[in-house]
Amino acid sequence: MSSSKFEEYLSKVISQVKSKEAHSMIKKELSDHMEELSQSFQERGVSIKDADKKAMEEMGDPSTVGKNMNHLHKPRMDWLLIVLFVILAGISFLPLIGGFSEPSISLMKKQVVWLVLAILALIGFLFFDYRKLKNLWMYFYGGGLILFFTTFLVGMEVNGAKRWISFGGMTIDGPAISLFLFFLAWAGIFAKINEFKDWKKQGMLLFLFWTPVLLYIMVPQFMFSIIYFFCVLAMYVFSYVHKQFAIKVAVSNLLIGIIFISTMILYFPNIFLSGTLIPLKDILSEAGWFGKGLYNDLKLAEAHTDLVFPFLVYSLGWAFGMLLCLLLFVFILRISLNAFKTKDLFGRLLVIGGAALFIVPACWNILMGLGIVPIMVVPLPFISYGGSMLLVYSALLGLILNVYRRKDIVEPTIVS
Repeated sequence: MSSSKFEEYLSKVISQVKSKEAHSMIKKELSDHMEELSQSFQERGVSIKDADKKAMEEMGDPSTVGKNMNHLHKPRMDWLLIVLFVILAGISFLPLIGGFSEPSISLMKKQVVWLVLAILALIGFLFFDYRKLKNLWMYFYGGGLILFFTTFLVGMEVNGAKRWISFGGMTIDGPAISLFLFFLAWAGIFAKINEFKDWKKQGMLLFLFWTPVLLYIMVPQFMFSIIYFFCVLAMYVFSYVHKQFAIKVAVSNLLIGIIFISTMILYFPNIFLSGTLIPLKDILSEAGWFGKGLYNDLKLAEAHTDLVFPFLVYSLGWAFGMLLCLLLFVFILRISLNAFKTKDLFGRLLVIGGAALFIVPACWNILMGLGIVPIMVVPLPFISYGGSMLLVYSALLGLILNVYRRKDIVEPTIVS
């Protein structure tokens, strides 16, 4: 259908749609639908000109159609995730108030600065077209490697690990930022996974997959290798490659990863674990339902970072601990469900990978605080003190909200 009347009809519809990003998709959607209607009339013996006219009449008044399209195809905001982010960010100040002999004013000031930067990062990643990142996977992967080696070669060593780079008085966690870059790279790779069909390219992907795992162990930052491993594996499973092949590759890599991780923990615990003799179960057994209060006599190293969960339970009780777990569960569940509300493959992979980047550290940190899994350097998302990971999590949330915001205005790339 290419008549001037049809173009006029489309223009009137589009004029009612505020989102310019949705215009091309709506034009294609209406063109296809009216083509089907016109074709059905032609099959009944109606001339092409009359069939086109009847198709437009059956579609209805263009202004009404446009208003309906504007309602269906407009940017949307997931306010629940934003509210949960604000709550969790607020909770992050509690350990800084009660986790020391007196409130740490300097740390609280730094946390405020990092939180402002985190909000700016969230907003920055929220209001741009995330699809522009899809073809930049080589730059993200290369940037992750460059940042990693820069940290490894010239970074500051703290507690036996070279993970910090200083820029004009600000210190950033190099491996943490590289984790975010590798995540973006793999989302781009899996969005065009069908371009990597031959065995040479598959071998290259396998090499690219395992390289960061080994590099994180060299730092050493063993927990990042675990987070990265499950993030990439989760995106691969939902990358719409041949299902049987995907399952075989995922299961084989999962088994290799479990064996490798278990071996490292069993035979080299002193390299990757810290404070394994902390009696966390004894501490939590004294918490009670409502805790001992923020100002208590608990002397717990890293109470504001890696061991923030047992500190909060001891101080505010199991009731608060259960509420915190519920907030994190709702937050992660909401993200996971949002992944399947978009029909854009790259967007879906970003949300799935982002969900994994939240799930693994959150679960490990809580289980670690309960004394169930080994103690490692792993922050509780948005709650543990630390600027670099706060920036990473906020950027992730911004991307996830970005995908949700555009779910009704991007053209589908997933074939149902």
